[in-house]
Amino acid sequence: MSNTRKMLVTCALPYANGAIHLGHMLEHIQADIWVRFQRMRGHEVHFVCADDAHGTPIMLNAAKQGITPEQLIEKAKTDHVADFKGFNISFDNYHSTHSDENRELTTAMYKKLKENGFIKSRVISQLFDPEKQMFLPDRFVKGTCPKCKAEDQYGDNCEVCASTYSPMDLINPRSVVSGATPIVKESEHFFFDLPAFEEMLKAWTRSGSLQSEIANKMQEWFESGLQQWDISRDAPYFGFPIPDAENKFFYVWLDAPIGYMASFKNLCDRTGLDYQSFWQKDSTAELYHFIGKDIVYFHSLFWPAMLEGCEQRKPTNIFAHGYVTVDGVKMSKSRGTFIQASTYLKHIDPECLRYYYAAKLNERIEDLDLSLTDFIQRVNSDIVNKLVNLASRNAGFIAKRFEGKLATSLDDQALFAEFVAQSEQIAAHYEAREFNKAIRVIMDLCDKANKYIDDKAPWVIAKEEGKEAELQAVCSMGIELFRILMSYLKPVLPQLAERAEAFLQSELRWDNIAQPLLGHSVAPFKSLFTRLEQKQIDAVIEETKALFAEASKVEEKTKQAVKKVENIANNGEIEPILPEITIDDFAKLDLRVAKVISCEAVPESNKLLKFQLDLGDHQRQVFSGIKAAYNNPEELNGRFVIMVANLAPRKMKFGLSEGMILSAGTGGSDLFLLSGDEGIRAGMQVK
Repeated sequence: MSNTRKMLVTCALPYANGAIHLGHMLEHIQADIWVRFQRMRGHEVHFVCADDAHGTPIMLNAAKQGITPEQLIEKAKTDHVADFKGFNISFDNYHSTHSDENRELTTAMYKKLKENGFIKSRVISQLFDPEKQMFLPDRFVKGTCPKCKAEDQYGDNCEVCASTYSPMDLINPRSVVSGATPIVKESEHFFFDLPAFEEMLKAWTRSGSLQSEIANKMQEWFESGLQQWDISRDAPYFGFPIPDAENKFFYVWLDAPIGYMASFKNLCDRTGLDYQSFWQKDSTAELYHFIGKDIVYFHSLFWPAMLEGCEQRKPTNIFAHGYVTVDGVKMSKSRGTFIQASTYLKHIDPECLRYYYAAKLNERIEDLDLSLTDFIQRVNSDIVNKLVNLASRNAGFIAKRFEGKLATSLDDQALFAEFVAQSEQIAAHYEAREFNKAIRVIMDLCDKANKYIDDKAPWVIAKEEGKEAELQAVCSMGIELFRILMSYLKPVLPQLAERAEAFLQSELRWDNIAQPLLGHSVAPFKSLFTRLEQKQIDAVIEETKALFAEASKVEEKTKQAVKKVENIANNGEIEPILPEITIDDFAKLDLRVAKVISCEAVPESNKLLKFQLDLGDHQRQVFSGIKAAYNNPEELNGRFVIMVANLAPRKMKFGLSEGMILSAGTGGSDLFLLSGDEGIRAGMQVK
């Protein structure tokens, strides 16, 4: 095509710290329908996404699970890819922000911004967890709201009075990570000079690159004044290190949008696409981001400013959408409506949700309500009763009476022309992301097609002698109209379209909608779609309730355990004595004095120290989970400890552990190694 467009389309990057749910799917289904439509129109479209894989929450969650952040994000990516594949999201590439491409691009863009004078540095004061030895991001501090005095509020805003503030303003702050009272420490941070781009951003806002709601919101941000953006975080942090800055890392929101570029570069390197032709300043390619309304601030201010500062092209447009509610209220774990994609896919055809979302989506930033009753009725009424039934009620006659061959002429040329004439109107609705309007037009046509069959009544014609040609013409016309309708719905229902293509023995393309299958043979008809039942919805709801009920139990047990430890530590409570044993039970233990030859932290573990111990006549290696209690393990060198010497060796991922070192305390940082009086020697037995 002479007017072929080149497009790069992205979805917002799902965070690698949780499962994909039906709220995520709104965005990915919306983008996928738009991409599939553009491909049907013959345009060159590349559709990419990635997992957002950095940040403090991922680091802490991995530590909680006893795995590395890399292991956590790899599992998340595997799960996310499976969910998107299950919903037929046609990504050309799905990558991760924790990639070589993203590291290289992030570093290069930072250096370019610094070279161009857009990176500033200054010392700031932050809350610091003295137990975990880490600076605390806003959401990892809780305390009493300084405005309304509501308790248990996060460090950035109050959920009771909606006030915003700094974590430093909280009354009685505490670390969400350890429960400790934070202290104030100073640290040098790096800032992106956003105010330097205010005039550019104002002009870009007025260029039509944003939805009107976003453009209006940006005017409010301009009026309140743009601020420099803190793009650095202190160690410990899971992310990319900042060049020439010790123990400093890029804030996750700096490298996350660069992940769009990184995922596309990964695709280009594998396929030979020209990366620069899409991202260079004078690129004629189109760039579109589909995002949720909660991240508009980052995408409409920081992201275009960063690109401008690095002399890269800016997005052609940013398409924001609202949230998903279920039966008119926020998705709820207790009600079973916080539905994960994987749970849905076990019970319900993904095309049911694709169709329902499409039937309600428009170009505005509005929340979409998934009414479960309406969901069942809409799917069965439109897809089963109207669309699929149109094919099934005609296909039987064509197969049995005419050996699968369609008529050589159209029974109703005017009706056929009417259906074809809607092509550009439907295309315009798809282009504008007014999917609900496209669906309305298509379903109106579907009603007309079924009325045509009802009026012609082929089941009556079939009983009359000498009307074979009329029967073939009417049923062929019904199948022709079905073909056109399925062509229009192919971006929304790709799997149903694939089954329809197998039945029609013809590819559904936008450019062949006006070409009837005159004299064409179709395959024997097979069921194309299954009716949606209430029991399927019930199964999803019940499984979701059970899933989060189990998670709540685990969380509650964890809270109780932490509370018990805190009570013991704070109030001097002593853990209860275990059940009695006999002297014979104790005699089975061989406790020995060991001298620490060397002690070092295991870098890959948040809990373990590695000991090399001297037992008098031989040496042993032991791993002990006391890292939190001994920040400088080298200080233990030369010390005597007590160990269980006859414990069966345990093979660990870091090596073989040949015993157990004894300590007292409640756990975590509250642990104390046992030792003995002066004069003890390595190898002595403890009796």
